[in-house]
Amino acid sequence: MSLTLYFHPLSGFCQKVLVALYENETRFTPHLVNFGDATERADFLKLWPIGKFPLLRDESNGRLVPETSLIIEYLALHYPGPMALLPENPVAALEVRRLDRIFDLYVAIPMQKVVLDRLRPEGSNDPVGVAEAKATLACAYDVLEAEIGERQWALGDAFSLADCSAAPALFYAERALSFRDNHPRLWAYFERLRTRPSYARALAEAEPYFEYFPRNPGDAGLSR
Repeated sequence: MSLTLYFHPLSGFCQKVLVALYENETRFTPHLVNFGDATERADFLKLWPIGKFPLLRDESNGRLVPETSLIIEYLALHYPGPMALLPENPVAALEVRRLDRIFDLYVAIPMQKVVLDRLRPEGSNDPVGVAEAKATLACAYDVLEAEIGERQWALGDAFSLADCSAAPALFYAERALSFRDNHPRLWAYFERLRTRPSYARALAEAEPYFEYFPRNPGDAGLSR
């Protein structure tokens, strides 16, 4: 099989690419990378010294493609399927990319800051950084609540790259700073996302690893 995806099911950014692959039923070889295993980590770093996943390897084109949005656009160019996740119209495509960036940069990234702080050794936490990250999340929720409004998906009736970004970003962000009770339209949108078959599949594959997700004190854990 030409395509190999190096990933871990628990990673939200990996789930973003999995959603795109599942939407178009694109054939690929999944290669799970466990960074906790020294050998697996070393092997991956030989392939991609930056050390970030997901990473797509295309044997037929001799290409390594990093970064989620680039991977999804690469798939659209070289392995198109029935679901066009990026519109052909350049103006519409720019709008999809804009919302994709909002979900990645202002939801997923600050969420990681909050969550990873829970893994720091006692006494080395960063309360200022966490407060800043939560403020960014709160602002992003307000922006998205107003912008998405009553739309079915991020930009309207068509599921897109932006929705691939939104699903895992919002799933984990809810565990960093809840938006369930004070952003009803954003929550309704998220409910549609997590029952979308492509994301439901990615989420089910991540579920065995939920025990490794750092929780808030008093949390019962992750649930679907």
